[in-house]
Amino acid sequence: MYNYKDMDDEYKRKNATVFLKNVSMTFGHNKALDSVDLAIMPGEIHGLLGQNGCGKSTLIKILSGFNHPDSGSKLYINGNKIKLPLDPDMISKYGLSFVHQDLGLVSSLSVLENLRMEHLFQSGAKINWKKERAEAKAILEKYGIDVNIDDNIETLNQVDKAMISIVRAVESILSRNDGKGLLVLDEPTVFLALDEVNMLFRLVREIAAGGIGVLFVSHDLDEVMTITDIVTVLRDGVNCGEAVTSETSKDGVIEMILGQKLTAFERDSSNYRYAVHPDAIYFKNIKGEVLRGVDFSVNPGEIVGVTGLEGSGFGEIPYVICGENELQDGKMVISHKTVDLGKYDMKQAIEDNIALIPADRPNQGGIQTLRVEENVMMQVHKFYHPLMLQSGKMREKAEELNVQYSVTPNDVRLNFSQLSGGNQQKVILAKWLQEPPVLLILHEPTQGVDVGARQQIYKHIDQIVKRGAAVLCASSDYEQLVQICDRVIIFSRGRIVDTLSGPEITKERIVQLCYNSAAVQQ
Repeated sequence: MYNYKDMDDEYKRKNATVFLKNVSMTFGHNKALDSVDLAIMPGEIHGLLGQNGCGKSTLIKILSGFNHPDSGSKLYINGNKIKLPLDPDMISKYGLSFVHQDLGLVSSLSVLENLRMEHLFQSGAKINWKKERAEAKAILEKYGIDVNIDDNIETLNQVDKAMISIVRAVESILSRNDGKGLLVLDEPTVFLALDEVNMLFRLVREIAAGGIGVLFVSHDLDEVMTITDIVTVLRDGVNCGEAVTSETSKDGVIEMILGQKLTAFERDSSNYRYAVHPDAIYFKNIKGEVLRGVDFSVNPGEIVGVTGLEGSGFGEIPYVICGENELQDGKMVISHKTVDLGKYDMKQAIEDNIALIPADRPNQGGIQTLRVEENVMMQVHKFYHPLMLQSGKMREKAEELNVQYSVTPNDVRLNFSQLSGGNQQKVILAKWLQEPPVLLILHEPTQGVDVGARQQIYKHIDQIVKRGAAVLCASSDYEQLVQICDRVIIFSRGRIVDTLSGPEITKERIVQLCYNSAAVQQ
């Protein structure tokens, strides 16, 4: 373990895998990064933390050659000064390799083709498939990944996809003559269950033990405290401190991120007692790809969580209800009307005043190429003369919502794609909650969202619950369920196995029921 207190800039310049010095980045009048220093040492797992919009993504895009930093910014890789901005075509030659949360795999291609993609492109017209197959098998065996190289990526589970993406990135680094480099992991675990995260972390530790530096970006502080050796925190584009992970606490890291102690949202469910409401929303014999015919209900003014391990079926529920699952079936009773979910679709769901906040924000939550104002006002065009849109009034309302939901940067003319994940989520919530829904369905609502923004999102959800909305939250974040839910329904192998309510809802109890039920049904 390196002693950062004894390291001066000269030592970092000569010995760090990557040393960024005095890095700044300006967008218009917005200083996204301001004289940031960051050193990642060989064999070190270094956490990069901060709220959404703090500059993490900007810094990573500088390393990937996508962003051009301000003059005066400096970069050293393995002791060599490298000219900025980086040429994206030279990234792999410098030993820099990236794995983002989308993993960068081609679903329609095989494991072999994805794993050896760089080499296949370099082979030109003649590809020695026998050699490529042998190489791919050797790589999988080296890292203990048990998959068939001929299987298409789309057939694999999420953790195998993540590990293939990571080992491909590592092998790209090792293919350099010196085998030195930096592996950047940008939210690689957001779609993984707890047991799968642990599998992935074993692989990451093995990689770091071989001398490769790892930059780990995540909003999950439990993961950060588990996997990293040291953390650097950015706040408003400035490096506001470093800490050795083993010498600090989770609360200490949160305080570094926020610049103050966290004021956690608290929803008091200690006196909660479940009773069916006359206007309850019922779900009967709900079926999907995994779901095997389940019944449950959600009351107005109630937040019900659904959870379970990967493959338990709880993640299908939002899309079965809204007609977005091809295998959907069952009945829903909403506003005293019975609907056949087998013939239901999202258009009908919207007409029934159901709002869905999906887990896949970039592809399903908003339209990346439209401006923030266009995204946030999409559901209320009918109130602004649709045949001759009142653009001025719509912009005023969008700006008002930006302030209300603390969206940063506060510029409704930006493209939706220019916002960080947490700020995109705020825009999506603002879009759907202008007119309180009868039923709000959330799927992993704070996935990739920083600790401060989470509390803001919880408050907005609580406000619409107090106005009588029913909320159904499908989440694998057990702490989140404890913090906001009145009831939590546990799923295993497509069936409901238990329900917790009020003071029964604890993280330990949820974990116990999820894992015990899975073991019993094996």
